[in-house]
Amino acid sequence: MSTIFWEISKRNIRIHMLRSTLAMLGIIIGVVAIGAMGILGNSMTQEISSSLSSVGDSVIVTPYSGGGGGMGPSSGSSSSANLMLTDQNYQQIKRVVAPNVAIPVLSTSEHMKVGVGSDDIVATIYGIPTDDESNLLPNLQAGGYNNANSGCLVGSTFASDHNIKVGSRISIGTDGQYGTLRVTGIIVERGMSFDISTDSAIVVTQDWFENTYNEQDEYNEVVVKVTSGDTAGVTTTIENQLNRNTRDKTVSVTDSKATLATIYSTFSEVTTFVEAIGAISMIVAGVSIFNIMIMSVNERIKEIGIMRSIGTQKREVMSMFVYEAAIIGVIGSLIGGILCILAGYVISALMLGTTKYLFTVASMTSVVEGVGFGIIVCLLCGVYPSLQAANLNPIDALRHE
Repeated sequence: MSTIFWEISKRNIRIHMLRSTLAMLGIIIGVVAIGAMGILGNSMTQEISSSLSSVGDSVIVTPYSGGGGGMGPSSGSSSSANLMLTDQNYQQIKRVVAPNVAIPVLSTSEHMKVGVGSDDIVATIYGIPTDDESNLLPNLQAGGYNNANSGCLVGSTFASDHNIKVGSRISIGTDGQYGTLRVTGIIVERGMSFDISTDSAIVVTQDWFENTYNEQDEYNEVVVKVTSGDTAGVTTTIENQLNRNTRDKTVSVTDSKATLATIYSTFSEVTTFVEAIGAISMIVAGVSIFNIMIMSVNERIKEIGIMRSIGTQKREVMSMFVYEAAIIGVIGSLIGGILCILAGYVISALMLGTTKYLFTVASMTSVVEGVGFGIIVCLLCGVYPSLQAANLNPIDALRHE
């Protein structure tokens, strides 16, 4: 018997194909909105996570400027009036964070030439102790670490943009006034970072930096690589030791793990918000289906009366309209699911420049949620009209004109 009502439901959809198609279109749009926005949000979160995962174990200490926590090194020339950390500050940090490694960092922007006849470019130069290069930059794309003051490391973007390879030479300063450095290694792409942004920069030894720029015992920042304990505990320890006087602070301390958690939370909230907007469009589509089902019941009152008069049960009448809503919901949701994957692919490629996070569990979960929500909305919107149809009085239904 249920097969008969299934066929009747399909027949009714075929008879009213235009309005059924429009109802499906609403569901498709809702599923695409939920799924595609979910894919984009999850892809952005995973991209940020991938870019920053290498610095999630760091605590960054910068000079206190009175404007809140610093993030990253001071910019500009090291000989300018920028605030600096003293060697005494560094020794304090090194002592209180032990056995974790505290790495002093110097930085400046400098003119340089990367080849014969090339134009001057301006890039950031970082100076770090030779022994700490592998601690701060554990992964190289090519070559090896500096073993002398005449060598340097370059970021992957810098190397790609200027066709630099291991062994290439870079003239530092206007007209090479600070000498020439040989590239000993290329740093893998690190993306965004809280400590030092090396992708478009070069890294030299601390000795070379201090001798070249006459900087002695002063640093732009100190990066603590936390291998023992947690970053929150290290952050608190540094704050307690160096900022004892709250009215005269010495340093600003950034906990990279806490900052990452805030970033993830923010992206999660944004993703939820845009998915909620998609859900609103789905609800609007549900209202359309509800209206279609009510119209279907009103158009078929006499047919329902005939069915009931020959012994058709209430639940069988009800199932006929539930099947109709289910067909619209399932077909619309499945088409929407396929289209939202395509939309997610296009949006990810255009906005993030990569689609490698498209088929991850998190992204596919958004698609499943959109499809599932579409089906549920359709079924819920078909319940009341089906109950209304099932509860019609057979005699009154037969008299309906």
